[in-house]
Amino acid sequence: MVSTGLIAIDATILATAVPSVVRDVGGFSQFPWLFSVYLLAQAVSVSVYAKLADTFGRKPIMLFGIGLFLLGSVLCGLAWSMPALIAFRAVQGLGAGAVQPMAITIAGDIYTVAERARAQGYIASVWAASSVVGPTLGGVFSQFGLWRWIFFVNVPLGLLAGGLILRNLHETVQRRERRIDYLGSVLLTSGMTLLILGVLEGGQAWAWDSAASVTVFAAGAALLVAFGVAERRAADPILPPWVFRRRLLLTTTLLSLGIGVMLIGLTSFVPTYLQTALGVSPLVAGLALAALTIGWPISASLSGRLFYLRFGFRPTILIGLAVVVVAVGVLALLAHGPSVVVVAVTCFVAGLGMGLVASPSLIAAQASVEWNERGVATGTNIFARSIGSAVGAAVLGAVANGVIAASGRPETDPLAATAAGAAVFLAVLVAAVLTVAAGLAMPRVRAPGT
Repeated sequence: MVSTGLIAIDATILATAVPSVVRDVGGFSQFPWLFSVYLLAQAVSVSVYAKLADTFGRKPIMLFGIGLFLLGSVLCGLAWSMPALIAFRAVQGLGAGAVQPMAITIAGDIYTVAERARAQGYIASVWAASSVVGPTLGGVFSQFGLWRWIFFVNVPLGLLAGGLILRNLHETVQRRERRIDYLGSVLLTSGMTLLILGVLEGGQAWAWDSAASVTVFAAGAALLVAFGVAERRAADPILPPWVFRRRLLLTTTLLSLGIGVMLIGLTSFVPTYLQTALGVSPLVAGLALAALTIGWPISASLSGRLFYLRFGFRPTILIGLAVVVVAVGVLALLAHGPSVVVVAVTCFVAGLGMGLVASPSLIAAQASVEWNERGVATGTNIFARSIGSAVGAAVLGAVANGVIAASGRPETDPLAATAAGAAVFLAVLVAAVLTVAAGLAMPRVRAPGT
């Protein structure tokens, strides 16, 4: 729970400080990279850590991830420019790639499926507490010009988490030799980076139909095709083919991908939208965002006892998706008349829906595999969410930048910010509707023992 707190606080604490960071080190058009590069680094490392954890155990991988995350945090706090901050966020992401899935995998190891709902509720409570602590700290630090402490505050929490894991986690490792798919990791990282670069810089650094744009997209696509070919030949691929041959794992992976897009769309743009469109303080904007991450753990902790242990995973997930679609639809419709109360309420309802999708889909995936596959199954789920968030941040950032550029107004103009926010929320709504298709395709399965 303490280890999860590292990632949970970081998920919301930076979003409220973006305007302050931009004022200090510049680079408004580059700020989506702060989220994309972190999530991309997290995504491409998750599967490597998952395989290592299935070989050497969860404990050493968790401790390594905490150490790397703390190193990245200190470097971010010392950053002197936006490019440097972006690079150090990548180091943070590499650490988070171990911490988040290991925490969830450990819970899957030591609890039964019936107990896991309660355990996930405990972990979800960390997100609830962090949803208040993160935006509050971020708002306070940025309001007083101390945004660098957003990163330094991770150090004592990380040291506490590492000490608790070192002392209290005892595990019996079912060792299985695995070969790390370095080629696949490099191809996937390179391909996704180029595609994200093309989306973020298109219409900014170069025209969409320019030779540079075509080259970047073509190279990224070629590398991803090469990644697919390499995975078929790899002895132990980073994304095992059996994950995509099992319908339950495939659909839960697609659900996680959609959740990633929706989550980043709200957490990264809501605070900036409120601060620029309404002129509210970072603290108020952060508390409005906190409603999202309060709703999520409430429904996640109740999803087992009230829903999937009684009715199955698929009905629970479809109910959650319906709630998300309605909430985001209201947010998109009312975006041109910005209101802190409306945004907070709709974010809370959207969080309730996401909690009914994210936790049940992950638990369903974990319950369908054995111990020596659980790390990969969990890692693939987290990988999909991170990729969805990384690509979502890039696409939504491009949408926001494009709308602002088309308006002919500076990004600090309230009318430009309102138009950009409306466009982003509409794009999130489209993602939510598309995710419903994955929910409908999910097989009807009940929790084991029910």
